Amino acid sequence: MGAGHAHRLYRHGHSPVHTLPPHTKLAAAFLFVVVVVSTPREVMWAFALYAVLLAFVAHRAHVPAGFLLKRLLIEVPFVTFAVLMPFVAEGERVQVLGMSLSASGLWGAWNVLAKGTLGVAASVLLAATTELRELLLGLQRLKLPPLLVQIASFMIRYGDVITDEMRRMRIARESRGFEAKGVRHWGVLAKSAGALFIRSYERGERVHLAMMSRGYAGSMPVIDEATASRAQWSYALALPFTALVVCLLGWFL
Repeated sequence: MGAGHAHRLYRHGHSPVHTLPPHTKLAAAFLFVVVVVSTPREVMWAFALYAVLLAFVAHRAHVPAGFLLKRLLIEVPFVTFAVLMPFVAEGERVQVLGMSLSASGLWGAWNVLAKGTLGVAASVLLAATTELRELLLGLQRLKLPPLLVQIASFMIRYGDVITDEMRRMRIARESRGFEAKGVRHWGVLAKSAGALFIRSYERGERVHLAMMSRGYAGSMPVIDEATASRAQWSYALALPFTALVVCLLGWFL
Protein backbone atom coordinates (compact mmCIF):
# COMPACT_ATOMS: atom_id res chain seq x y z
CA MET A 1 0.00 0.00 0.00
CA GLY A 2 2.94 2.22 -0.26
CA ALA A 3 4.64 4.36 2.29
CA GLY A 4 2.53 5.66 5.13
CA HIS A 5 2.02 9.27 5.97
CA ALA A 6 0.64 10.89 9.09
CA HIS A 7 -2.76 12.53 9.10
CA ARG A 8 -4.04 15.45 11.15
CA LEU A 9 -5.84 13.27 13.66
CA TYR A 10 -2.73 11.20 14.37
CA ARG A 11 -0.61 12.11 17.38
CA HIS A 12 2.85 10.61 17.26
CA GLY A 13 3.82 8.68 20.36
CA HIS A 14 5.28 5.51 21.81
CA SER A 15 2.61 4.65 24.34
CA PRO A 16 1.31 1.10 24.96
CA VAL A 17 -1.75 1.99 22.90
CA HIS A 18 0.33 3.24 19.97
CA THR A 19 2.32 0.01 19.83
CA LEU A 20 -0.71 -2.30 19.68
CA PRO A 21 -1.31 -3.96 16.29
CA PRO A 22 -3.86 -1.94 14.33
CA HIS A 23 -6.36 -4.77 13.85
CA THR A 24 -6.64 -5.26 17.62
CA LYS A 25 -7.44 -1.56 18.07
CA LEU A 26 -9.97 -1.61 15.26
CA ALA A 27 -11.72 -4.62 16.78
CA ALA A 28 -11.67 -3.04 20.26
CA ALA A 29 -13.10 0.27 19.03
CA PHE A 30 -15.84 -1.46 17.03
CA LEU A 31 -16.88 -3.71 19.91
CA PHE A 32 -16.83 -0.79 22.34
CA VAL A 33 -19.19 1.21 20.12
CA VAL A 34 -21.50 -1.80 19.76
CA VAL A 35 -21.66 -2.15 23.56
CA VAL A 36 -22.34 1.57 24.02
CA VAL A 37 -25.16 1.52 21.47
CA SER A 38 -26.65 -1.56 23.16
CA THR A 39 -26.83 0.14 26.56
CA PRO A 40 -30.29 1.33 27.69
CA ARG A 41 -30.50 5.09 27.52
CA GLU A 42 -32.07 5.27 30.98
CA VAL A 43 -28.90 3.92 32.64
CA MET A 44 -27.06 7.24 32.79
CA TRP A 45 -24.38 6.05 35.19
CA ALA A 46 -23.22 3.50 32.61
CA PHE A 47 -22.38 6.22 30.11
CA ALA A 48 -20.42 8.06 32.79
CA LEU A 49 -18.38 4.90 33.34
CA TYR A 50 -17.80 4.56 29.61
CA ALA A 51 -16.44 8.11 29.58
CA VAL A 52 -14.11 7.21 32.44
CA LEU A 53 -12.87 4.19 30.47
CA LEU A 54 -12.11 6.35 27.44
CA ALA A 55 -10.39 8.91 29.64
CA PHE A 56 -8.19 6.13 31.01
CA VAL A 57 -7.32 5.00 27.47
CA ALA A 58 -6.50 8.60 26.51
CA HIS A 59 -4.25 8.84 29.57
CA ARG A 60 -2.44 5.62 28.66
CA ALA A 61 -2.06 6.85 25.07
CA HIS A 62 -0.75 10.26 26.24
CA VAL A 63 -3.51 12.04 24.30
CA PRO A 64 -4.22 15.42 25.98
CA ALA A 65 -7.79 16.35 26.84
CA GLY A 66 -7.54 19.49 24.69
CA PHE A 67 -6.52 17.44 21.64
CA LEU A 68 -9.48 15.12 22.15
CA LEU A 69 -12.05 17.83 22.86
CA LYS A 70 -11.01 19.92 19.86
CA ARG A 71 -11.63 16.99 17.53
CA LEU A 72 -14.97 16.22 19.13
CA LEU A 73 -16.25 19.39 17.45
CA ILE A 74 -16.94 17.24 14.40
CA GLU A 75 -20.17 16.13 16.07
CA VAL A 76 -21.61 19.67 16.29
CA PRO A 77 -24.30 18.89 13.63
CA PHE A 78 -25.49 15.94 15.73
CA VAL A 79 -25.55 18.13 18.84
CA THR A 80 -27.69 20.67 16.98
CA PHE A 81 -30.09 17.92 15.94
CA ALA A 82 -30.26 16.60 19.51
CA VAL A 83 -30.98 20.07 20.93
CA LEU A 84 -33.94 20.46 18.58
CA MET A 85 -35.50 17.08 19.36
CA PRO A 86 -37.23 18.07 22.65
CA PHE A 87 -38.92 20.97 20.85
CA VAL A 88 -40.23 19.10 17.80
CA ALA A 89 -40.90 15.60 19.16
CA GLU A 90 -44.45 14.61 20.05
CA GLY A 91 -45.78 12.94 23.19
CA GLU A 92 -46.03 13.87 26.85
CA ARG A 93 -44.80 17.39 27.63
CA VAL A 94 -42.74 18.41 30.66
CA GLN A 95 -41.72 21.84 31.95
CA VAL A 96 -37.96 22.52 31.93
CA LEU A 97 -36.79 26.05 32.81
CA GLY A 98 -40.18 27.39 31.89
CA MET A 99 -40.22 25.67 28.48
CA SER A 100 -42.62 22.95 27.40
CA LEU A 101 -40.52 20.07 26.07
CA SER A 102 -41.28 16.56 24.90
CA ALA A 103 -40.31 13.86 27.40
CA SER A 104 -39.55 11.38 24.62
CA GLY A 105 -37.60 14.10 22.82
CA LEU A 106 -35.47 14.72 25.90
CA TRP A 107 -34.64 11.02 26.16
CA GLY A 108 -33.91 10.92 22.43
CA ALA A 109 -31.61 13.94 22.71
CA TRP A 110 -29.76 12.36 25.61
CA ASN A 111 -29.47 9.09 23.68
CA VAL A 112 -27.95 10.82 20.64
CA LEU A 113 -25.60 13.00 22.68
CA ALA A 114 -24.32 10.27 25.01
CA LYS A 115 -23.85 7.47 22.50
CA GLY A 116 -22.72 9.75 19.67
CA THR A 117 -20.13 11.52 21.80
CA LEU A 118 -18.70 8.27 23.14
CA GLY A 119 -18.56 6.76 19.65
CA VAL A 120 -16.81 9.81 18.20
CA ALA A 121 -14.39 9.91 21.14
CA ALA A 122 -13.48 6.25 20.60
CA SER A 123 -12.92 6.91 16.89
CA VAL A 124 -10.75 9.96 17.62
CA LEU A 125 -8.61 7.94 20.03
CA LEU A 126 -8.23 5.21 17.42
CA ALA A 127 -7.15 7.74 14.79
CA ALA A 128 -4.86 9.54 17.25
CA THR A 129 -2.90 6.37 17.99
CA THR A 130 -2.91 4.69 14.56
CA GLU A 131 -1.48 5.92 11.27
CA LEU A 132 -3.57 5.70 8.11
CA ARG A 133 -1.38 3.04 6.58
CA GLU A 134 -1.71 0.93 9.73
CA LEU A 135 -5.48 1.33 9.71
CA LEU A 136 -5.58 -0.05 6.18
CA LEU A 137 -3.34 -2.94 7.18
CA GLY A 138 -5.61 -3.58 10.15
CA LEU A 139 -8.65 -3.78 7.89
CA GLN A 140 -6.72 -6.15 5.67
CA ARG A 141 -5.84 -8.41 8.61
CA LEU A 142 -9.45 -8.42 9.77
CA LYS A 143 -10.35 -9.91 6.36
CA LEU A 144 -12.34 -6.94 5.10
CA PRO A 145 -13.10 -7.49 1.38
CA PRO A 146 -9.88 -6.57 -0.49
CA LEU A 147 -11.79 -4.35 -2.93
CA LEU A 148 -13.06 -2.16 -0.08
CA VAL A 149 -9.54 -1.89 1.35
CA GLN A 150 -8.20 -0.82 -2.05
CA ILE A 151 -10.95 1.79 -2.44
CA ALA A 152 -10.17 3.19 1.01
CA SER A 153 -6.45 3.25 0.21
CA PHE A 154 -6.98 5.10 -3.06
CA MET A 155 -9.42 7.56 -1.45
CA ILE A 156 -6.85 8.48 1.19
CA ARG A 157 -4.09 9.02 -1.32
CA TYR A 158 -6.14 10.85 -3.94
CA GLY A 159 -7.73 13.00 -1.25
CA ASP A 160 -4.32 14.54 -0.68
CA VAL A 161 -3.70 14.86 -4.42
CA ILE A 162 -7.01 16.64 -5.03
CA THR A 163 -6.52 18.90 -2.01
CA ASP A 164 -3.12 19.93 -3.34
CA GLU A 165 -4.61 20.55 -6.79
CA MET A 166 -7.30 22.76 -5.22
CA ARG A 167 -4.62 24.71 -3.37
CA ARG A 168 -2.68 25.37 -6.58
CA MET A 169 -5.83 26.49 -8.39
CA ARG A 170 -6.72 28.85 -5.53
CA ILE A 171 -3.23 30.38 -5.61
CA ALA A 172 -3.52 30.79 -9.38
CA ARG A 173 -6.86 32.62 -9.02
CA GLU A 174 -5.60 34.87 -6.25
CA SER A 175 -2.43 35.70 -8.19
CA ARG A 176 -4.72 37.08 -10.91
CA GLY A 177 -6.57 39.27 -8.41
CA PHE A 178 -9.67 37.08 -8.00
CA GLU A 179 -11.58 37.18 -4.71
CA ALA A 180 -14.91 35.44 -4.20
CA LYS A 181 -17.05 38.11 -2.57
CA GLY A 182 -20.57 37.37 -3.77
CA VAL A 183 -22.99 35.46 -5.96
CA ARG A 184 -21.55 37.01 -9.13
CA HIS A 185 -18.33 35.07 -8.54
CA TRP A 186 -20.03 31.69 -8.28
CA GLY A 187 -19.61 31.15 -12.01
CA VAL A 188 -15.82 31.28 -11.69
CA LEU A 189 -15.91 28.86 -8.78
CA ALA A 190 -18.18 26.49 -10.74
CA LYS A 191 -15.74 26.52 -13.67
CA SER A 192 -12.89 25.83 -11.23
CA ALA A 193 -14.81 22.86 -9.84
CA GLY A 194 -15.31 21.52 -13.38
CA ALA A 195 -11.63 21.96 -14.18
CA LEU A 196 -10.73 20.20 -10.93
CA PHE A 197 -12.94 17.24 -11.88
CA ILE A 198 -11.34 16.92 -15.32
CA ARG A 199 -7.81 17.18 -13.92
CA SER A 200 -8.58 14.58 -11.23
CA TYR A 201 -10.07 12.22 -13.81
CA GLU A 202 -7.03 12.60 -16.08
CA ARG A 203 -4.67 12.10 -13.13
CA GLY A 204 -6.54 8.91 -12.21
CA GLU A 205 -6.21 7.58 -15.76
CA ARG A 206 -2.47 8.24 -15.79
CA VAL A 207 -1.99 6.55 -12.43
CA HIS A 208 -4.06 3.54 -13.53
CA LEU A 209 -2.00 3.13 -16.69
CA ALA A 210 1.19 3.38 -14.64
CA MET A 211 -0.11 0.68 -12.27
CA MET A 212 -1.07 -1.59 -15.17
CA SER A 213 2.38 -1.19 -16.72
CA ARG A 214 3.88 -2.34 -13.41
CA GLY A 215 1.83 -5.53 -13.26
CA TYR A 216 -1.28 -4.46 -11.34
CA ALA A 217 -3.93 -7.15 -11.85
CA GLY A 218 -6.77 -5.93 -9.66
CA SER A 219 -5.39 -6.71 -6.22
CA MET A 220 -2.83 -5.08 -3.98
CA PRO A 221 0.03 -7.17 -2.55
CA VAL A 222 -0.09 -8.06 1.13
CA ILE A 223 2.95 -6.29 2.54
CA ASP A 224 2.60 -7.12 6.23
CA GLU A 225 1.48 -10.45 7.66
CA ALA A 226 2.39 -9.72 11.29
CA THR A 227 -0.06 -11.10 13.84
CA ALA A 228 -0.94 -10.01 17.34
CA SER A 229 -0.02 -12.04 20.39
CA ARG A 230 -2.56 -13.24 22.93
CA ALA A 231 -1.30 -10.64 25.40
CA GLN A 232 -1.83 -7.85 22.86
CA TRP A 233 -5.35 -9.03 22.10
CA SER A 234 -6.11 -9.20 25.82
CA TYR A 235 -4.78 -5.69 26.37
CA ALA A 236 -6.78 -4.27 23.46
CA LEU A 237 -10.02 -6.08 24.30
CA ALA A 238 -9.90 -5.01 27.95
CA LEU A 239 -11.81 -1.85 26.98
CA PRO A 240 -14.83 -3.47 25.27
CA PHE A 241 -14.90 -6.32 27.81
CA THR A 242 -15.07 -3.90 30.73
CA ALA A 243 -17.72 -1.90 28.88
CA LEU A 244 -19.69 -5.12 28.32
CA VAL A 245 -19.70 -5.79 32.06
CA VAL A 246 -21.05 -2.28 32.67
CA CYS A 247 -23.69 -2.79 29.96
CA LEU A 248 -24.88 -6.09 31.48
CA LEU A 249 -25.12 -4.48 34.90
CA GLY A 250 -27.21 -1.72 33.35
CA TRP A 251 -29.61 -4.25 31.83
CA PHE A 252 -30.07 -6.46 34.88
CA LEU A 253 -29.82 -4.12 37.86
